[in-house]
Amino acid sequence: MIIIIFVLVLWYGGLFFQSFFLHRYSAHEVFTMSKRMERLTFILTWFFQGSSYLSAYGYGVMHRMHHTHTDTESDPHSPSHDANLFVMMWKTRNIYQDINLMRVDVDQRFTQNVPQWKSFDRFASSRFSRVLWISVYASVFLLFASTWWEWLLFPVILLMAPIHGAIINWFAHVYGYVNYKMDNTSKNLFPFDFLMMGEAYHNNHHKNANSANFGVKWHEIDVTFLIMKLLHALGLIRIKSLTGR
Repeated sequence: MIIIIFVLVLWYGGLFFQSFFLHRYSAHEVFTMSKRMERLTFILTWFFQGSSYLSAYGYGVMHRMHHTHTDTESDPHSPSHDANLFVMMWKTRNIYQDINLMRVDVDQRFTQNVPQWKSFDRFASSRFSRVLWISVYASVFLLFASTWWEWLLFPVILLMAPIHGAIINWFAHVYGYVNYKMDNTSKNLFPFDFLMMGEAYHNNHHKNANSANFGVKWHEIDVTFLIMKLLHALGLIRIKSLTGR
């Protein structure tokens, strides 16, 4: 049971900061926060993503490119142009690395105002940091895993952030329903997003990319947005538009 709780904490903790910080703040700027709060959020993102930490800069720039070039050959990740899930994710990984390490020239419209903390990113993305987190995870499993099948969850926590990305970037462009007919394949995976905290309302998001709330219908509850509303009420962030539409 301890292992299941541990995995769930990492799943939803890492997912929240990927959605809240990397996606809605870094890529789409749907809310603002102080520099001190931004730095704290960098650290919390590293804490929860651990061995699969993603840079706000690399993620933010690549995601803006995805929205501009959705389902075209210039899309960093698209089931329409990649042979299978693993080909797409490897291609995504390489493009992310090229952007994050500044090995390619990127149009300024994709980089403007994307948060960057170079010194911290170097540490958080380093081999030392990733091995440190893997050691922590292995220690928890060695101490608390009580059955063999719990070890099947070990690779999941090592690759948590890419798995989150694969669920949306592949499956939410292949399966689900649409509220809006668009010139791309984005879909809403679930009527109630119990798994991805609102990220799975992907068709809604592509229609209203600058909305803080990814839910549209009454049953499309965006848990990440509800947490954001609380942080807004506490004065920790300022959502630019609480309706977003």
